[in-house]
Amino acid sequence: MQRILFKPNITVVKPQKSITAANAYLFEKKLTTALRKKSHPRLLVDLKKVEHIDSAGLMALISSCKLAKSLQTRFSLCSVSPSLKIIIELTQLDRVLEIFESKAKYTESL
Repeated sequence: MQRILFKPNITVVKPQKSITAANAYLFEKKLTTALRKKSHPRLLVDLKKVEHIDSAGLMALISSCKLAKSLQTRFSLCSVSPSLKIIIELTQLDRVLEIFESKAKYTESL
């Protein structure tokens, strides 16, 4: 399950446990809805509580990133665990996705 928080000028999505084929469609739908609301120029996906992601979860992130670019919305990830970071690096998505160590580091970049 995910939580969506609205902070000043930032929408924060906080998925929990795992993003797999079982829930990737719902996850992507929530990201798409948050992006299309266009209430904030930035969307941050906080992966702190995500333990596992599979190819369907990665595709949800990629699709959402592409949509964000087309809508001129900044799309970023933060708090990526070491195990998820390995998957993102092996798939070379770290070259496409903007990733921050923590929410604090993300806030510093604004």
